Amino acid sequence: MEDKRKKVVSIGSKTKKQSEAKNEPPKTELEYCSFCGRPNTMVPKLVKGPGVNICSECTLIAVQYLILQDGALSAEAQRIIDMLWGTKR
Repeated sequence: MEDKRKKVVSIGSKTKKQSEAKNEPPKTELEYCSFCGRPNTMVPKLVKGPGVNICSECTLIAVQYLILQDGALSAEAQRIIDMLWGTKR
């Protein structure tokens, strides 16, 4: 069974591609994460923005950094990290 979810999600795209307009399946184009350099074929998801892309794994690292940057982790932030990383303390 084919996974119908998109592997690359575009943010800020104003026009539909011709293949989408004709209801043809979109062609898989190779896109790269601007942070780690991995292609969309090696990551679970990739968000494509205007001039920058980020994979789901780099997004998790960035979220974890933003939550932990102050050094004090709230119970809610810890719950989110545990949920995302599948860890329990």
